[in-house]
Amino acid sequence: MENLALITIILPFVGAFLVGLIKNQNTFPKLATFFAVLATLGTLALAQQWYMSGEATVTYDVVRFGDTTILGITLDAVSTLIAFAVVGLGFLISLYSCGYLTDKNKEHSHPPLPRFYAFLLIFIGAMAGLVLSSTLVGQLLFFEITGACSWSLISYYQTPKAQSAAMKALIITHIGSLGLYVAAAYLFSKSGTFSIAALDALDPTSKTIVLFGVMFAAWGKSAQIPMQIWLPNAMEAPTPVSAYLHAASMVKVGVYIFARSVMSAGNIPEIVGEVGLIMAMITLIYGFLMYLPQTDLKRLLAYSTITQLAYIFIGLSLAAFGSKLAFVAAISYIFNHAFAKSLFFLVAGSLAYSTGTRSMPRLKGIIKTMPLVGTGFGVGALAIAGVPPFNGFFSKFPLFAAGFELGAEHPWITTLMVIALIESVATFVWLLYKFGQCVLGEASEEVNNAQPITLSMSIVLVVLMVMSVCSSFIAAYWLNMSWLG
Repeated sequence: MENLALITIILPFVGAFLVGLIKNQNTFPKLATFFAVLATLGTLALAQQWYMSGEATVTYDVVRFGDTTILGITLDAVSTLIAFAVVGLGFLISLYSCGYLTDKNKEHSHPPLPRFYAFLLIFIGAMAGLVLSSTLVGQLLFFEITGACSWSLISYYQTPKAQSAAMKALIITHIGSLGLYVAAAYLFSKSGTFSIAALDALDPTSKTIVLFGVMFAAWGKSAQIPMQIWLPNAMEAPTPVSAYLHAASMVKVGVYIFARSVMSAGNIPEIVGEVGLIMAMITLIYGFLMYLPQTDLKRLLAYSTITQLAYIFIGLSLAAFGSKLAFVAAISYIFNHAFAKSLFFLVAGSLAYSTGTRSMPRLKGIIKTMPLVGTGFGVGALAIAGVPPFNGFFSKFPLFAAGFELGAEHPWITTLMVIALIESVATFVWLLYKFGQCVLGEASEEVNNAQPITLSMSIVLVVLMVMSVCSSFIAAYWLNMSWLG
């Protein structure tokens, strides 16, 4: 399993190197997609081998200096599940990009460049490495690689606004990474190791310092207050980049590293959960209020992502109070939201490709001329709003159940969960309104003149619609079977 994990991480980097050598526009998108497929198959094989080995947590040391492990790999229910999501979605984004990044795109008539696919593959490899890492140094290494890749991908179109947005994302997320530097250094000073598992043996004060360092890094990467401002501006990136970095992978780095620390820390001082919960609620309300006035579909989705990530932080903060149900809900949320929000972003990309606009007032009657895209809009909206049988419901329901259960011991948590419940209902009403406004009714001029989307784009939308229903069952089976025993 160790070799298979390393191959899965390294394959995208090898693919990126080869893509960078090829100049033929018909070759490098296919080659990139091929390597993304191989990496996805690697995560599936890794999960299958781990399952067959008995479902016990397995840790391998990769790089050691003396008795200190610098880089290592951890295989368990959480890492294998999230690795499949981030790598598999990387493949789907690469496939979608083969049809999207062409001179036929009405919004951005731009032929594909090798650097797009090269940096996308590096990002896929870095995400696999971060998810499987057993040490804070390993997480930090891949954390920084994702930051560099995001800078390149956000600035892909090389416009002043894109370059400014890319620099803002790089600076803010790098400021966040300082928390991870502090956490790694302090963990080593107290335990003599960088292993995340060593958190359990720390005294409460040391544990609090390390967890707050990780939390600060998580806020930066997952666009939580006070470091949320970079994400809406990052919508200057090509839409496949927005779907992958800002729905499925980059923004999930923050919540994942915090989840991994919470999972490994054992008994956590309540102050960690209290601060995490309060900040998540503030971000939740902020994100909701900010996406209400948006007319650009991608910016609406950016603020919606900030809000959905706040829900994940709520789950992890509740887990810090000792709730296993809240932890499983948070991990399921990471998995399920990645597919649902990627679908919604790619629907926005399909509309821009076909009509040349993302302005919702100009997008009316989508279902009449683009039934697949209109259906995807509806599925994405219902999944994000948490309507059964879509995957968002199976993330939100256990999260609220865990919150109200803890509210019996901490009444103030009940108050916060009621506020979150109101926000969830309001989101459903707002997205239903936007669905009726954009998808139903008479088609606008832009929609009437829309060109059809490509086959590769259509395939990806269908797969993501299916996963917006099925991913919750995959997560529930995998986590309950393996992690909870």
